Parts: sequence; C-alpha cells; structure tokens
Amino acid sequence: MFGRAPKKSDSTKYYEILGVPKTASQDDLKKAYKKAAIKNHPDKGGDPEKFKELAHAYEVLSDPEKRDIYDQYGEDALKEGMGGSGGMHDPFDIFSSFFGGSPFGGGSSRGRRQRRGEDVVHPLKASLEDLYIGTTKKLSLSRNVICSKCNGKGSKSGAQLKCSGCQGSGMKVSIRQLGPGMIQQMQHPCNECKGTGETINDRDRCPQCKGEKVVQEKKVLEVHVEKGMQHGQKITFPGEADEAPDTVTGDIVFVLQQKEHPKFKRKSGDDLFVEHTLSLTEALCGFQFVLTHLDGRQLLIKSQPGEVVKPDSNKAINDEGMPMYQRPFMKGKLYIHFNVEFPDSLSSGQVGALLKVLPPKPQSKQTDVEMEECEETTLHDVNIEEEMRRRQAQQQEAYDEDEDTHGGAQRVQCAQQ
Repeated sequence: MFGRAPKKSDSTKYYEILGVPKTASQDDLKKAYKKAAIKNHPDKGGDPEKFKELAHAYEVLSDPEKRDIYDQYGEDALKEGMGGSGGMHDPFDIFSSFFGGSPFGGGSSRGRRQRRGEDVVHPLKASLEDLYIGTTKKLSLSRNVICSKCNGKGSKSGAQLKCSGCQGSGMKVSIRQLGPGMIQQMQHPCNECKGTGETINDRDRCPQCKGEKVVQEKKVLEVHVEKGMQHGQKITFPGEADEAPDTVTGDIVFVLQQKEHPKFKRKSGDDLFVEHTLSLTEALCGFQFVLTHLDGRQLLIKSQPGEVVKPDSNKAINDEGMPMYQRPFMKGKLYIHFNVEFPDSLSSGQVGALLKVLPPKPQSKQTDVEMEECEETTLHDVNIEEEMRRRQAQQQEAYDEDEDTHGGAQRVQCAQQ
C-alpha cells in the first residue's frame, strides 16, 4: 500500500496521441493504433518518435490495469511504478505482435526491418465536372486481412513446422537438361508451402482461415476528389492494401483518369479552352450567346459594339477556368477560340449591298488594255490533303512498276549468261 495518495497529472495525452476519446473501447484503440502506426512506421518514411509515442500510448491503454491507473492519476503515477513495470517495450515488437507475432515476445525486432507489402493501384475515372466542383466516390473493394482467430498464425496452437519440401527456405531449385553437357537451373517458390517455408498440421489448421493466415474482407472506401485535381494525380489510402503476417501493409492508391469532355478542354493545368463558331454576320456585326459552364452556371458571352472578330482569333475570361488545387477560390482563365463560318455563295443583290457598306476593293495596277491581253483562268474547289494522298499513291505505283520491269530484265540477262 502507498502511504499517501499519488499526485494527479495529465491523463489525456495518450488518448490524444491515438486520436480517440477517453471513452474509447478496446476495439477503437486497436483500430486507431493500427491506422496511425502503419502511417508513421519508419519503414514507410514515418516519424520514429511519433511511432514510439503511439506504441507507448497503446501499450498503456490496452492494459486494463495500467489504463485504470492512468485515467485516475495520470502519466506520472505510471512512471512511479503503480502499473507494475514502468519500462516501455520495443515499439517494433508491439507493432509486430499486433500483426501476428507473440505479444511483446519472441525477441526484440530492433534493427530488423519488416518487409513492406505491395501497393494496390486502381484507376479512378472522373469527369471534368467532378474535377471542377469536387465530388466523393464510394468504392467497394475486397482485400486480405490478418485472421483474427489465430492472429495470423494459421494454426489453432500457434505452432508452425519447417517445410520438408524446401527445408524452410521457401524456394525450390529444379534442373532441366537442355542438351549434351548443358543444363538449366531454375529457382521457383515451393509448391508445398507456397513460398512461406512453413507448414501447418492439417488437424491444427485454424478453422476460420483454413491455415491461410488471412481472410477476405469487403470494405467501402470514400474517395474525395478535390476541386482542381488533375489527370494522373494520386489519392492514397495508407495501410489499406492486403495484409500479411510480419509485413508492413501497403497502400491503396487511386490514380485519376480524366474523361474527355465534349465541349471543354483542359490543357495547361488551371485553364479551360472551348471553341465557338460564329456566322459571318455575327463576326462582322456583333454576337451574343450563352455558355453553360461545368458547374451549371449560364455565362453571357458578347462582343463589344463595333468589334469585328477575325477567324481563328482567341479571347479570354479571367477567373472562369479550373479551380487551383487546394486553393479553390483562385481560378485560371477560360479561353474561347472563335471560328467564322462563311456563306457558300452570295446573290448579285447581296454582293451589291455589301459593296456599298464594306471598304472599297483595292484598285488593280493593270490598265484595261493590259487586262485584255491576260489569259483567263477558272478556279475550282480542291481538298489539298486528299490531293496529296492521291499523288503519293500514284508515285508509289509507278515506283513499284519500275522495280518489276528492271528486276525482270536483270533476271533474264543472268539466265543467258
């Protein structure tokens, strides 16, 4: 018995480290520690000091006796020895035991680096509207998790035997005869233990995972697509990939795949581009049209009085482009590329009317006498690209015929000799 009541000290710090309330259940503590420990594991580039703090907080709060003392008297009471041993266990041992090792046993893992599981990468299709206004997508995924019944051991007793087929190495070597005096040696995972180097007695197999050490779990992830994200950008869920014993769980990574938009194009990050075709009358006399933006707003686009729009000209509207990632109140520009559609022909009356209002045609430098001496020509429409393709095809045919002719003559000459 203590001769005096212990002095009370801070009793909230460990809960804050794990990010849980003081009313958290043991299951809540496990989930919080698991998520934070994976994120801050030094093998994944996490902060070693934060990793130690998480392990110590979980070690105390997961022990009912220590937690009770901590809740009543705080951290100092534990340091004075009220909870038994006040020393902290190796944080790597705590992490290892949580993912299938024996609790705080089996020797220290200090200095031993755990193998990191592979990341799982999924493409995530998003429309340009999604990237403009932001959205949340719910995705259901299946993944392997450590079997809770056997803690990843695969057996009821926790016993594991060395595989006799590969002598515990997990690999087998096979030799193949390629020819006289030539052999090929190949290494491959052992079929009997599936490369683990261990076997489990059939009678001792865990009834839940059937000795596989992991079971499948379905999980729904909420993927937040933020305003201004770009094609190819990654959204990462740390430690949510397939679990395996003695392995740091990898991440689930979603890679954004922007779908093509029928009207808007995104080219230089935060800018948007759109094309609009004007009639010749609109280009010369002024235009006005409504453009529906990606968020449904109606923008009124119009020319200035007396303004003439030339074909292939561009105009820009500030702050109507894409939102900037993590600065959504700032936006790029909206560029409009104008095409001008000319009429196919004009009547004599229309030509006369236009001549009265348009600037006069440039005067010809030739005299009437000189003009009469010129040869008259006729213009016709032509598709220049189709014309070039046709000419190339004709040249290729002529070349092939020439090769056949010369080649045949050469063969005849050789036969005569």
